[in-house]
Amino acid sequence: MSNPESPRRPSTGAAPETSAQKIARLEEENARLREENAWLRQQNARLEEHVARLVERIEELERRLGLNSQNSGKPPSSDGLKKPKSKRRTRSLRGKSGRKPGGQPGHKGKTLRRSDHPDRVKDHVPSSCKGCGSSLSDAAKAGTPVARQVFDLPEPRPLKVTEHRAHAKCCGHCGTVTRAAFPDGVSAPVQYGPRIAGVAVYLQHAHFLPEDRLSQVMAELFGAPVTAATLATMSERAAERLRDAALHIQDLAAGTARVKHMDETGFRIGGQTQWLHVVCTPLLAAYRVSGKRGALLSGVSGIVVHDHWKPYFAMEGVEHSLCNAHHLRELQALVDIEGEAWARRMQRLLRRANRAARIALDKDIAVPARLVALIERRYDDIIAGALAFHESQPPFSPGKRKKRRKRRIGHNLALRLRDRKSAVLRFLTDLEVGFTNNEAERDLRMMKLRQKISGGFRSVQGAENFAILRSIITTARKQGRNIIDALMSPSDRLIATVKCA
Repeated sequence: MSNPESPRRPSTGAAPETSAQKIARLEEENARLREENAWLRQQNARLEEHVARLVERIEELERRLGLNSQNSGKPPSSDGLKKPKSKRRTRSLRGKSGRKPGGQPGHKGKTLRRSDHPDRVKDHVPSSCKGCGSSLSDAAKAGTPVARQVFDLPEPRPLKVTEHRAHAKCCGHCGTVTRAAFPDGVSAPVQYGPRIAGVAVYLQHAHFLPEDRLSQVMAELFGAPVTAATLATMSERAAERLRDAALHIQDLAAGTARVKHMDETGFRIGGQTQWLHVVCTPLLAAYRVSGKRGALLSGVSGIVVHDHWKPYFAMEGVEHSLCNAHHLRELQALVDIEGEAWARRMQRLLRRANRAARIALDKDIAVPARLVALIERRYDDIIAGALAFHESQPPFSPGKRKKRRKRRIGHNLALRLRDRKSAVLRFLTDLEVGFTNNEAERDLRMMKLRQKISGGFRSVQGAENFAILRSIITTARKQGRNIIDALMSPSDRLIATVKCA
């Protein structure tokens, strides 16, 4: 008997399916399912790859959000107004020294000193007795007076006007009339003198006063209402006069000096991004304008301290020293964001090595060879641990156009510190080499301030004039010279007196 609950197939009148037909149908259906399964596997692999890329992108964006001026090269202005209440606004990368803040024992302070030859003396004599009120006009003086000195600026005085008169004389023999020549620089019926021009150029290019405000300052302080056009002409003439001196400073810094610092920054010229390069030493600073960031100065020799930007390593005939301030910031980012323990250990080692180098420099001795060897071994151990850690991590998926897999930030930094070990630790074995590239960064920092105050330049010529004048100003300041006198001097006088070391 048939099961009453089982469905009954309707009669189609067709012949029953044979075993061969059933097998063929099942094989066809199996092939279709296999093909569909393969397509689903491909889709799943593509989705997994896409998810992996999205996860990497999220991690990258989260890392960007975690970067600030303390753990990257971002300026403090990029931190914004919202500061976490639990963190200090500023944080030193030097670490705790255990000493109290402020001047340390042995530090030479600076204060206002008494003058042995005051310009004016005012005597203050009491007129009545503070005890009984009697007149003291005829009383004798008691003891020596107590003196206090006040340093102040004199009242602005009007400009001094010097009239040059070129007289003519008639020769008694031939009757020729000869007129005397005017001094060099006296070329117009009415003009401003070299000191007014020196002060104007100093205020504009050393303190970045815009031309309109500088015109007001000159009128209010000196009674010289110099127009903006005249100020621009003063800068152009000063730059042209000092061009040879600026080139001489560049040759000294790039070639003669044994250790030099190099860096570059972008600024705007005519609405386009151009580059300002600097090569400097503790006594020299030379600026140069270039349309390309990678157009580095030629003819450089000696040891170059820089920020491990790749084109610097293509320079021929030089040795390299890397800026460890950059390394400390990058390591701090790994501590703050990724939490990599090796980064903290490397930070601590670099700080201790820097402290050892500074102590040796203060004592005018070399860092002991045993201490250098110990630091290098510890350095190698930390790098080995960092590489082992990163090689044990699951690899990133390769990008669409990349042939090799992407490495993590910490992995790349560890590889760079391993490959550039001699440049990273050069400050230990050569005490003339600094721990950082702060010399160049300080010299460039004022350029960004100028850009914030006055914006960019309208022409390449204006930017080149600025670079020439800043070379003279910064070099004069480093060498303790009067900057206004330097801006007033001819090139040959500066070339003869500028110091290299």
